[in-house]
Amino acid sequence: MNTSDGWGPRRVREARGGAGARRTPIDYAKVGRSSVRRRARGMTHSDAVMALKGAELDAHLARRDEAAFNDGGRRTAELAEWQRVVQLLAATGGPYDPDADVVVQEELAEDRRHEEAEQQLRQEQQRVADRAEELARLGGAGRLDRSVPSQAGDEAARELLDENRDYRAVAVDTWLAHALADETGHYADPAARDAAVGLLPAPVRARAALLAALARTGAPVDGDLEFVGRLAQADPAATNALAAWLDNASAVKGGTS
Repeated sequence: MNTSDGWGPRRVREARGGAGARRTPIDYAKVGRSSVRRRARGMTHSDAVMALKGAELDAHLARRDEAAFNDGGRRTAELAEWQRVVQLLAATGGPYDPDADVVVQEELAEDRRHEEAEQQLRQEQQRVADRAEELARLGGAGRLDRSVPSQAGDEAARELLDENRDYRAVAVDTWLAHALADETGHYADPAARDAAVGLLPAPVRARAALLAALARTGAPVDGDLEFVGRLAQADPAATNALAAWLDNASAVKGGTS
């Protein structure tokens, strides 16, 4: 299905950092340390001293070759790791066992924590992309209305649609403004409404404020009230001022009746 301006529904691209994002650069220093630990396994102190001397000689020779010396810091890290292993075995006698090396185990634990955090981030990014696709599909089909409850994270889904310049973001903005004005779904929670101030753009918040103010006057607001959206988009500050004026007028009328 195409719209009148030639736009057609399309798959929402994933949030930044999701599939297709730039890969994490190789940590050559980490590669160097891991290589030393594999080679050092089972070594005694004297074995490690000989290995350190060999690494120092290789490093000295590599300084003459600019291409070999520019290794991303791997050689420097290997030297430092050999020195650490030698110092460790001088105290323990050996043989060296990376599984019993406190430094190694702490690094591995940190790597696991980092990977878990990265996995959680990827999962959240995928969740946002899936929700954005769902809202866009409903909006494009004209079925994004009050029967669809807002959820935590819908602001991020809406931002993704906006970043992708998806024409269906307009319908999502309208839906979010109504949900915020009605205080339904996710926005039934006062904390969620407070957080929306920093998560939704000013026109959406202004539209919600005016819709809520109109409802408090007793005016019927069941329709889209397109003029409210146009006012909010053109001048959010003036729209908020109008909402405040309507609330004040309602309060005065209620107090004098």
